[in-house]
Amino acid sequence: MDDQEQSKVVVWLSGEVTTPPFSASARIEAGFLLRQLQEGEILSMPISRPMPSIGKGCHELRINDADKQWRIIYRIDTDAIVIADVFQKTTQKTPKGVIQNCQRRPKLYDKFSQEN
Repeated sequence: MDDQEQSKVVVWLSGEVTTPPFSASARIEAGFLLRQLQEGEILSMPISRPMPSIGKGCHELRINDADKQWRIIYRIDTDAIVIADVFQKTTQKTPKGVIQNCQRRPKLYDKFSQEN
Protein backbone atom coordinates (compact mmCIF):
# COMPACT_ATOMS: atom_id res chain seq x y z
CA MET A 1 0.00 0.00 0.00
CA ASP A 2 1.44 3.42 -0.89
CA ASP A 3 1.28 6.57 1.26
CA GLN A 4 -1.78 7.96 -0.50
CA GLU A 5 -3.84 4.86 0.22
CA GLN A 6 -2.88 4.93 3.90
CA SER A 7 -3.67 8.60 4.45
CA LYS A 8 -7.17 9.47 5.63
CA VAL A 9 -9.06 12.36 4.08
CA VAL A 10 -10.03 15.37 6.18
CA VAL A 11 -13.75 16.16 6.03
CA TRP A 12 -14.57 19.72 7.12
CA LEU A 13 -18.11 19.98 8.50
CA SER A 14 -17.52 23.45 9.94
CA GLY A 15 -14.73 25.95 10.45
CA GLU A 16 -11.43 26.48 8.74
CA VAL A 17 -7.80 27.10 9.59
CA THR A 18 -6.72 30.28 7.83
CA THR A 19 -4.40 33.21 8.43
CA PRO A 20 -5.93 35.40 9.78
CA PRO A 21 -7.38 34.74 12.33
CA PHE A 22 -4.76 32.02 13.02
CA SER A 23 -1.18 33.25 13.00
CA ALA A 24 0.97 31.66 10.32
CA SER A 25 2.78 29.53 12.91
CA ALA A 26 -0.49 28.31 14.49
CA ARG A 27 -1.88 27.46 11.04
CA ILE A 28 1.26 25.47 10.23
CA GLU A 29 1.06 23.66 13.58
CA ALA A 30 -2.61 22.78 12.96
CA GLY A 31 -1.75 21.47 9.50
CA PHE A 32 1.12 19.40 10.87
CA LEU A 33 -1.07 17.86 13.59
CA LEU A 34 -3.90 17.13 11.17
CA ARG A 35 -1.40 15.43 8.84
CA GLN A 36 -0.26 13.23 11.74
CA LEU A 37 -3.88 12.24 12.35
CA GLN A 38 -4.35 11.50 8.65
CA GLU A 39 -1.38 9.17 8.78
CA GLY A 40 -2.89 7.22 11.68
CA GLU A 41 -1.01 8.66 14.63
CA ILE A 42 -2.92 8.90 17.89
CA LEU A 43 -2.31 12.24 19.60
CA SER A 44 -2.66 12.64 23.36
CA MET A 45 -2.42 15.30 26.07
CA PRO A 46 -1.44 18.07 26.05
CA ILE A 47 -1.98 18.30 22.27
CA SER A 48 -5.26 16.42 22.07
CA ARG A 49 -7.80 15.14 24.55
CA PRO A 50 -10.82 12.87 24.21
CA MET A 51 -14.24 14.52 24.20
CA PRO A 52 -16.68 11.70 25.08
CA SER A 53 -19.32 14.33 25.93
CA ILE A 54 -19.48 15.06 22.19
CA GLY A 55 -19.44 11.48 20.93
CA LYS A 56 -17.53 8.27 20.46
CA GLY A 57 -14.11 8.85 18.90
CA CYS A 58 -14.32 12.64 19.30
CA HIS A 59 -11.34 14.68 20.42
CA GLU A 60 -10.24 18.27 20.93
CA LEU A 61 -7.03 19.36 19.22
CA ARG A 62 -5.33 22.19 21.14
CA ILE A 63 -3.45 24.88 19.22
CA ASN A 64 -1.76 27.65 21.21
CA ASP A 65 -1.34 30.86 19.28
CA ALA A 66 0.54 34.01 20.33
CA ASP A 67 -2.35 35.45 22.36
CA LYS A 68 -5.17 32.97 21.62
CA GLN A 69 -6.03 29.36 22.09
CA TRP A 70 -7.68 27.50 19.23
CA ARG A 71 -9.62 24.26 19.39
CA ILE A 72 -10.40 21.84 16.59
CA ILE A 73 -13.06 19.27 17.43
CA TYR A 74 -12.55 16.13 15.37
CA ARG A 75 -13.59 12.52 15.11
CA ILE A 76 -11.39 9.70 13.89
CA ASP A 77 -13.23 7.44 11.44
CA THR A 78 -11.78 4.42 9.69
CA ASP A 79 -11.41 6.37 6.44
CA ALA A 80 -11.44 10.04 7.49
CA ILE A 81 -10.71 12.70 10.07
CA VAL A 82 -14.04 14.50 10.47
CA ILE A 83 -13.75 18.14 11.63
CA ALA A 84 -16.87 19.17 13.56
CA ASP A 85 -15.74 22.70 14.47
CA VAL A 86 -12.85 25.14 14.80
CA PHE A 87 -13.13 27.87 17.40
CA GLN A 88 -11.20 30.21 19.66
CA LYS A 89 -11.24 29.06 23.26
CA THR A 90 -12.07 32.00 25.52
CA THR A 91 -13.26 30.25 28.70
CA GLN A 92 -12.25 27.24 30.78
CA LYS A 93 -15.23 25.18 29.64
CA THR A 94 -16.19 24.43 26.06
CA PRO A 95 -19.32 26.50 25.33
CA LYS A 96 -22.59 24.56 25.38
CA GLY A 97 -23.49 25.72 21.86
CA VAL A 98 -20.18 24.39 20.49
CA ILE A 99 -20.77 21.02 22.15
CA GLN A 100 -24.32 20.83 20.76
CA ASN A 101 -23.18 21.71 17.24
CA CYS A 102 -20.33 19.20 17.45
CA GLN A 103 -22.76 16.49 18.54
CA ARG A 104 -25.19 17.31 15.70
CA ARG A 105 -22.84 17.76 12.73
CA PRO A 106 -21.21 14.29 12.70
CA LYS A 107 -24.64 12.67 13.05
CA LEU A 108 -25.85 14.55 9.97
CA TYR A 109 -22.65 13.58 8.15
CA ASP A 110 -23.19 9.91 9.06
CA LYS A 111 -26.81 10.03 7.93
CA PHE A 112 -25.88 11.66 4.61
CA SER A 113 -23.00 9.21 4.07
CA GLN A 114 -25.29 6.21 4.61
CA GLU A 115 -27.85 7.56 2.15
CA ASN A 116 -25.27 7.94 -0.63
